[in-house]
Amino acid sequence: MFTEVVKAEYAGGYRVRLWFNDHVEKTVDLENSLRGKVFEPLKNPELFKRFSVKFNTIEWENGADFAPEYLYALPVAD
Repeated sequence: MFTEVVKAEYAGGYRVRLWFNDHVEKTVDLENSLRGKVFEPLKNPELFKRFSVKFNTIEWENGADFAPEYLYALPVAD
């Protein structure tokens, strides 16, 4: 089975609560993952929290996204 994000919600700071298609639910902190030109604008918290679930992962208005497998492998945020 392919890993897919089926639901996501903003959880404060740079954290996102994620629900996956295998019924795993967890919150991840993406602050240290915001590297590179496409992610630079997302360091603005107002822009960061404006994501949506698209193409089985989370995506922002500027086209930035993370592979669902990457999100799944991240540790649970404190």
